[in-house]
Amino acid sequence: MTAPVRVLMVCLGNICRSPTAHIVFAQRLAEAGLQARVLVDSAGTGDWHIGHPPDARSRAAAAQRGYDMTDLRARQVQARDFHDFDLLLAMDENNLRDLQRLAPPEHRHKLRLFMDFAELDERSVPDPYYGEAEDFQRVLDLVETAADGLLRHLRQQLRE
Repeated sequence: MTAPVRVLMVCLGNICRSPTAHIVFAQRLAEAGLQARVLVDSAGTGDWHIGHPPDARSRAAAAQRGYDMTDLRARQVQARDFHDFDLLLAMDENNLRDLQRLAPPEHRHKLRLFMDFAELDERSVPDPYYGEAEDFQRVLDLVETAADGLLRHLRQQLRE
């Protein structure tokens, strides 16, 4: 058996968007029976929330759709992540730029926007932190669409 594909979801603080993407994609993998072949984690480019659970509003929105974020805790992107992960998926252009700045040149090819897999015109998952409940629902809508696209992409890659 080949080594699992490792995917890191990245946003600013790792309490709203990237843990949402993490848990949604993990559930998609489990439903597809691919949880042993594709591993997912999440991290933030900033250090403000290290060790904290996801934002309560993210957890509530996720729970309404059947996702459980209870066990997730925020962490910051580490230098080893660029070596350890096959894909580092940023939630927006700012976080992608931060990853590009931090990544060793030989690992920059692993960096992409998560929304590249959504087949939508939107390039970013907007940060809902200063928003309302509907902003967290919008994040879930975008994340679910991108997660489905990422799953299709990885299924094809695993067949090759």
